[in-house]
Order: sequence, then C-alpha cells, then structure tokens
Amino acid sequence: MTTYREAGVDIDAGDEFVDRIKPLVRSTFRPEVLTDLGGFGGLFGLRADRYKEPVLVSGTDGVGTKLKIAFMMDKHDTVGIDLVAMCVNDIAVSGAEPLFFLDYFATGKLSVSKAQEVVKGIAEGCRQAGCALIGGETAEMPSMYTDGEYDLAGFAVGVVDRPKIIDGKSIVPGDVLIGLASSGLHSNGYSLARRVLFDHAKLSTRSMLPELGRPLGEVLLTPTRIYAKQILSLIQEFPIKGLAHITGGGITENLPRVFPNGVQARIDRNAWTVPPIFQIVSRLGQVERDEMYRVFNMGIGLILVVPSDSVSGLLAKVSAFGDQGWRIGEVVPSTEGDPEVQYVE
Repeated sequence: MTTYREAGVDIDAGDEFVDRIKPLVRSTFRPEVLTDLGGFGGLFGLRADRYKEPVLVSGTDGVGTKLKIAFMMDKHDTVGIDLVAMCVNDIAVSGAEPLFFLDYFATGKLSVSKAQEVVKGIAEGCRQAGCALIGGETAEMPSMYTDGEYDLAGFAVGVVDRPKIIDGKSIVPGDVLIGLASSGLHSNGYSLARRVLFDHAKLSTRSMLPELGRPLGEVLLTPTRIYAKQILSLIQEFPIKGLAHITGGGITENLPRVFPNGVQARIDRNAWTVPPIFQIVSRLGQVERDEMYRVFNMGIGLILVVPSDSVSGLLAKVSAFGDQGWRIGEVVPSTEGDPEVQYVE
C-alpha cells in the first residue's frame, strides 16, 4: 500500500506545524479578526464607521534571493520580517493602514522547526506593522525545491479614506525630498550582491570586513525596515504629497512612480552617507555608480515629498521616532526627454 508520506508529503508534520504556530499567529491579532487559525478563510471585520469612503489597498511580494543567505547561514527567523516589510511598505505609501497579512510557504519537504522560525519572523513583522496575520498556506511539494530550501510570498491588505489617498498628484516644483534611512540592502539586488561577494570575491557569510564590524552574512540578513507606523503618524501631522518605497530599481526607478507630468527629481548624492555594504559591492564588483543606484536603495529606504516649510518639523519628528532622515533633494520642472531623476554632487 502506497501512502502520501511515502510520496513525500507528511500530513502529520503539517498538523504539528499548525499547532506550533498558533500562538505566534494569535499574538498579531487585532480586535477586527473574527476567526482563528485553521479555517478555510480569514475573516476581518472592517470598521467602516472610521472612514467616510474606505478604500482597500492590497500588495503582494516575496523576499527574492535573500533567502539564499538564510539557507547559507541556516538562520530563518528574520526573512519573515522582510516578507511583511516588502508588502506593507508598498501599501503604506498610499496612506493606507495595514490591516491584515497572509503568507505562502512552499518547500520540498517540510521541516517543522525551520518553518516555525520563518513564521516567527512573519509574526514579528506583522507586530511591527500593526497588522494581523490571519492566514496562510503551507505547501509541501516533493522534487519542486532543493533539499532544505523553501520559497515565500506574502499578501497585505490595508485601508485608507478616499480623500486621504496619497497619490502624488499635488507635487509641484519647489517641493522637497526627504529620505529615511534603510537598514541595509533590504530585500533587493541580492542576485547581484551574491554574484559579487561570493562568486567573484570568494567571500563567505563568516567573512569579517573592517568596514562592516560584524560577519558579512549578518549584514546581508539584516531585516528590511518597516515604515508603516512612521508613515501613519507623519501623515497625521504633515502635508505629505507623495511617498516612494525604494525597492528593486532603486531611487532611479521608484521615485518617478509618484510624480505627475512636468516634474523631475534633483537628488544630492552628498546629502547622506552611503552605508559600507553598498560601497563594498560597488568596489569588489566594479559596479558602475549608475547601476548601483538602479539596483539598490543605497541607504534610502523611503522618500517623502513635502512642501519646503514642513522640512524642519518633519525631520525632527523622524528623529524622535529613532530614525535617520535627510533632505536629499528637491522637485524641479522638467521637459520632455529630461531624466526623471537627476543626480548632482
């Protein structure tokens, strides 16, 4: 008699996994959550009385090849934070409050302890973002993945009042660009970083580079910064016209996504100090500067577009949060054919 376990899928392990993660999931619940873990769907009661015209905002993303660093280090409790960050930051830049999150975890053979560590990180990310982890899917698919490896995807839903949607339409020349510090590479550009650091330079996750002060693997595995709560606080106090989450494509590709026609960004590359990890990748890989700014965030994880008279107050508020922020440029007029982002020294 052939069984599912003999075919490579262990239902008992899946049941054990669900039991282990129930406390982690429940720790993220908000009052609006109406179901416990284990149902066919997660129910969330939208409090429409808080909004005149509630608009749902959704986003989905993954962690990319940053997962390869987790596999190399056999450390799995932080990539879940990255997963949440990449999704909730994307919806928060519309002015949306993240409400709930779902994850998809796929692997060839389920390691209950490893998967539990991943969900531990997802739960931590949800707590940082203020959203509830209300469901997910664990897929055990023999022969689909290399032994010991897995893939992740995440899905976030938030809400914003229609009159308060931040869409960049009011951005005009003279507005100022404020950059908030990233925590490192976040979850973008790892295919290039791994090629440079491990394939070309022959480094390892244990390599100690003087500029970093800790093992390379630890630096590369630093979780993505979650900006949702800061954004929600800042938009209550300041007239923020546009927000850009700096992900794959860097400042060069992401900032123009919030611009109306007729404007461009002038970025002062001397306004902030690029963290050492980016300088190392550039130097060891002989990666041209323009390429670096199109692939990586270069130390800026979020950009806010504000009127010039809001700059000092906003930067003071950012500092009070414990974040670093800089005035990194301004919005200027553009004509057809101009670059959408112009870098100056």
